[in-house]
Amino acid sequence: MIARRVSQLKPSPTLTITAKAKELKAKGEDVIGFGAGEPDFDTPEEVKEACIKALKEGMTKYSPSAGIPKLREEISNKLKRENRLDYKPSEIVVSSGAKMVLFLVFMSIVEEGDEVLLPSPYWVTYPEQIRLLGGVPVAVPLSEEEDFQLSLDKIKPYVSDKTKAIVINSPNNPTGAVYDRDRLVEIAEFCLENNIFIVSDECYESLVYDGDFFSIASVSEEVRDITFTVNAFSKTFSMTGWRMGYVACPERFAKVIASLNSQTVSNATTFAQYGAIEALTNPSVKEKVLNMKEAFRSRRDRAYELLNSIPEVSVVKPKGAFYIFPNFSYYSQKLGGDVKLSEFLLDRVKVACVPGSAFDAEGFLRLSYATSVETIEEGISRIKKALESL
Repeated sequence: MIARRVSQLKPSPTLTITAKAKELKAKGEDVIGFGAGEPDFDTPEEVKEACIKALKEGMTKYSPSAGIPKLREEISNKLKRENRLDYKPSEIVVSSGAKMVLFLVFMSIVEEGDEVLLPSPYWVTYPEQIRLLGGVPVAVPLSEEEDFQLSLDKIKPYVSDKTKAIVINSPNNPTGAVYDRDRLVEIAEFCLENNIFIVSDECYESLVYDGDFFSIASVSEEVRDITFTVNAFSKTFSMTGWRMGYVACPERFAKVIASLNSQTVSNATTFAQYGAIEALTNPSVKEKVLNMKEAFRSRRDRAYELLNSIPEVSVVKPKGAFYIFPNFSYYSQKLGGDVKLSEFLLDRVKVACVPGSAFDAEGFLRLSYATSVETIEEGISRIKKALESL
């Protein structure tokens, strides 16, 4: 018999739609995939070469569970340099991607019945991991009319004596929202006053197009001590398949997370960690990251322009990440929901999008613009034509 804790576990809808699109492509279908949650750029050559060099030099054994010292030192330097965060290497743990890191963080703080606030729309993995650990995900609805911005007023009605933590994901997946700095300061101070942990998912920090990125843990030393700053190499350096993520947090938690790491994956892949060091330290890699960001900015602008031209569709211009989250409710209601709409677009015009209900936002579709401008133009043109038939 399957264990009760996993009986309600749902597969990732983003990976499911991407797999279905790839399956159709393999059969020769002309499919346009807007489902992928990864950059379409290759990992920088410098990073790959550093990994190959480590392999050739025999860096193929176990590493310390928290990550090799040099990598944790460079992450510490990066956090000081870019985020105004002072974390010692002993307060940093590296694991097999941010998804695993988040699971280890939740495992360290969530008890049976604890509530975790999730500003909604939210990334599909958060509630599933929280439920697996006996916690209760509590959605905090954000509105399209307010550009999916988070504020303290939005949070307060959902706080209870069981509230253990809040997840902050900025830039946001799926909306592309970048939360306002002053509002984050208010939220941080409220969490401090009410003994609420902050789990800050900063995986898209390098992809902010309007304004600057702000790490919530930098509000104060006290806020830093209740915050788990989670990041990865996946989006910034186009290293999704490398599975390299990390968390920076107070040392008492870092020790626990490292122990959990040792009893689950043992350690992040050793030779991949040397590639991660190169990603953080090579100036030419940083230049490539900036070029990638500018390409995404152009794609965002074009996708926004084209989606705005579709009758009865509203769309908030994303300020970060590489997703756009238009409201197709007018059309999804005609078909019986956004899952049906997603299936309709894939079947009718071979365009793959992720339904908004997967992110707790019925009627929306998430489109990833991590693809060429030409593909964006063709895909949205197909969507427009398909919707005309409705």
